[in-house]
Amino acid sequence: MAATPQLDTGDTDALRAIPQHIVEAWADHDADRFAEVFTENATLILPGDVFLTSREEIRAFMRNAFSGPFKGTRVTGAPRSVRPLAPSVAVLVTQGGVLAPGDTEPTAARAIRATWVLVKEGADWRIASYQNTPIAGA
Repeated sequence: MAATPQLDTGDTDALRAIPQHIVEAWADHDADRFAEVFTENATLILPGDVFLTSREEIRAFMRNAFSGPFKGTRVTGAPRSVRPLAPSVAVLVTQGGVLAPGDTEPTAARAIRATWVLVKEGADWRIASYQNTPIAGA
């Protein structure tokens, strides 16, 4: 059986910082900054019928969402676990959700758990795949 890969502290810190990057880009409703942390051929899957397969699709979707259904919202998400799969691949699980204006915590209807598959490209960690699921009865 192969040994479980280990991450150095710098990689672990960088992986844990990615959700914060998303939180900050969302707070500014900055679709470009939001999308820059995804790989070029990333997937983004959200509840409903959202299935995006590139950084450019993600950028366009978020630009539209920030001026429409996500206007005035913020997002929160905190890492629950970080697990390396290989020296340059890791899985991050977060819990959080979308915050409507005035919210300090996600309501039960907007609370989610998310899985992030992250890959190291050069010195940077990027999101290769992201999917979230509502937390029923949170």
